[in-house]
Amino acid sequence: MNFLKRLHIRYVLHRHAIPHPLWLAVMEVLPAMHGMTAVEKAHLRELSTLFLHQKNLMGVQGLELTAEMRLTIAAQACLPVLRLGMECLHGWSDVIVYPGAFRVNRDAVDAAGVVQQQQRVLSGEAWSRGPIVLSWADIAQDSLSGQPGHNVVIHEIAHKLDMLNGSCNGYPPLHHEMSVPLWTEVWTKAFNDLQLELEQQQYSVINPYAATDPAEFFAVLSEYFFTAPALLAHRFTEVYQQLKLYYRQDPLAIMARN
Repeated sequence: MNFLKRLHIRYVLHRHAIPHPLWLAVMEVLPAMHGMTAVEKAHLRELSTLFLHQKNLMGVQGLELTAEMRLTIAAQACLPVLRLGMECLHGWSDVIVYPGAFRVNRDAVDAAGVVQQQQRVLSGEAWSRGPIVLSWADIAQDSLSGQPGHNVVIHEIAHKLDMLNGSCNGYPPLHHEMSVPLWTEVWTKAFNDLQLELEQQQYSVINPYAATDPAEFFAVLSEYFFTAPALLAHRFTEVYQQLKLYYRQDPLAIMARN
């Protein structure tokens, strides 16, 4: 990082500092942050400040975003990049927030090869080099209930990280010390195991939506990694280890501090 960039970051952190009472209020209601050290929280606060400065958060359909709502989104968006840096979130600027789940129209090809338009109801969506779209109702539910394995903000940020390779396929850019063959082997086996469970109508502790495709598998398991690490580590131990290497975090150790 060059001198001018460091100087600009210092200016932003000073000029747009998050008020301490607001920061404490948001940290109190986000379960994934409860075991973090003071140093980790301070770094997350800095990243959240930069996120709020660099991204354009906008409510639609009459939704007015308060400072607390904006920070709730920013803190959860920055958690996955705590050890990766804000550079991983470059190339896009908008975060669009609906009051609740929203409808989208998509073209789909049926078994006969005919293109048909389908309507889907979503709680979140990430566009390649475009915005992240979120449902505030789902964000609030995630924050208040701490539902294990569910966090729409983390899910969409995982998609954005996945897209850094050019496509959303469950294969984000790996660090130089990570093994591509091992990553591929571990994730392929886990994905196939989950699909087999569902095909055999067995109970799965993992959200069935993860079996949609490798991209959703990566995003959903990233949700579990940060919000239900013990469950993920028990069901897919090797996947947990790969995510630990990729995100350079160990949520199991963090939650053990609670």
